[in-house]
Amino acid sequence: MKSDYLEQRDVQQLAAGDINAFNRLYAHYHKPVHANILKLVHAPELASELLQDVFLSLWQNRFKFESRESVGGWLFVVSYNKSLNCLRKKLKETVDYVAEYPHLSAISQIEEDEEELNRQLALIDDAIETLPARKKEVFMLCRYEGRSKADVAALLGISQQSVSDYLKQSNKAIKMHVMQHYSSPMTPLLLLFFLL
Repeated sequence: MKSDYLEQRDVQQLAAGDINAFNRLYAHYHKPVHANILKLVHAPELASELLQDVFLSLWQNRFKFESRESVGGWLFVVSYNKSLNCLRKKLKETVDYVAEYPHLSAISQIEEDEEELNRQLALIDDAIETLPARKKEVFMLCRYEGRSKADVAALLGISQQSVSDYLKQSNKAIKMHVMQHYSSPMTPLLLLFFLL
């Protein structure tokens, strides 16, 4: 391991453009810098490429160093920044690829549509909760349990006409509630299927 004095001398000589000083600094630091990069990127080939970039930056910035400046600290900061930039770039490429892949886009669209449908169904449930007790009971029996108007009339001891009237009034109230709280082109279509 080099003493501080020798490193300071190498930094001075590096600043003067001495390739031998650069080689000595490379020999001293390349293993720990490579290990630092590998720890971040988890890909040996990529870590080797980044290591070369880091030391290329060292050579390109050689005139900016002063003899008291720590090359080791500079190398670790640069290697960290280059590793993070590389990871960001890879992440962006992955996101771009996923966005371009039609099958995955279709899955994403299906998930969005499903979320939208769930929001609309929740809004309809909220609207049903606002109905008066008898209308809500008639609506639930007819729409959720699929009972006929005659069955509901017999079960509740009311006329079939009353069941029809309650359904019409409930459908209208639900539609109004949904339209007041949510405006989406899909909603009327959903209501059409739901409230028939």
